Amino acid sequence: MIGLVCVLFLDLAALLVTAWWVVLLLVVAWLALFVVACAWWSPHPRRLPWIAVGGLVLWVVVVIGGSLITTG
Repeated sequence: MIGLVCVLFLDLAALLVTAWWVVLLLVVAWLALFVVACAWWSPHPRRLPWIAVGGLVLWVVVVIGGSLITTG
């Protein structure tokens, strides 16, 4: 869950370099990941770090990949 909080900060900080609607979509995706993490808290606790990794990969693809596509 700590990893998801870190991803949320990355998502919100992306507002400095991306459009507001991109950040809105990232936060909506984060909310979906958070709901899954809450559902898996007791039955599948070993899967929770992978949810945070998935959120980080999504952030990298959207923010860094998007900036590479638009600038070059």
